[in-house]
Amino acid sequence: MGIDPAGAASAAEAERLATELVERTIASACAFKPNVAFFERFGSDGWAVLERLRKRVPEDRLYVVDAKRGDIGSTAEAYADALFDTLGADAATVNPLFGADGVVPFARRPGRGIFLIARSSNPGAADLLDLELAAGVPLHHRIVELGLRWDPGGAVGFVAGATSPEAVAAVRRLAPAAPLLLPGVGAQGGDLEATVRAAAAGGSRRFLVAISRGVAAAAEGPAAAAAAMRRRIAEALGQTAPA
Repeated sequence: MGIDPAGAASAAEAERLATELVERTIASACAFKPNVAFFERFGSDGWAVLERLRKRVPEDRLYVVDAKRGDIGSTAEAYADALFDTLGADAATVNPLFGADGVVPFARRPGRGIFLIARSSNPGAADLLDLELAAGVPLHHRIVELGLRWDPGGAVGFVAGATSPEAVAAVRRLAPAAPLLLPGVGAQGGDLEATVRAAAAGGSRRFLVAISRGVAAAAEGPAAAAAAMRRRIAEALGQTAPA
């Protein structure tokens, strides 16, 4: 469940919206993914909301902090401290374009994971991430290959947008055992069923479908929308969702 309180006018309103979303979707969501931008814009008050929000997410649910951080050396270490130690993230999104020294400080945290941005869900992803390299493969393929090389042992996963099921399928072929974070279903128009089938190729179940506005702003309400999305995911996998 993506937590993006874009319409909040204050930190207090962002907290209310985020808390309500957790409470209404907890029965269907296996993970919660706050985007830090919608909290950081309120300064220290917004950061405090993120710290409190972690305590509202049960320990049996993943807390994925969507920060897309990226830097090198001591700066990367400081970012990792903030996301994992201060905010208590189980996993975080990381920008891989600084290379190994921008990724390893995040990836070597015991018991924590990262999702490298391989092929994002926005239209502008084609500007860079789909560019063909001299080796004849798109940049997002190279990011996956390098990410697996940098992985200290099961810590590295990849972001692959549901707006391109073909890219999801390619990432899964390159990384058959890696966890995938799949944004773009709902408001961005990503194909849920095609994306799930691509991510599950080879029998993998190591993926998270990240939905924000498609649930939070649904006419039937977040609880019903989340339950419906869960049923659709289960059906795409040939399963039956728990009641």
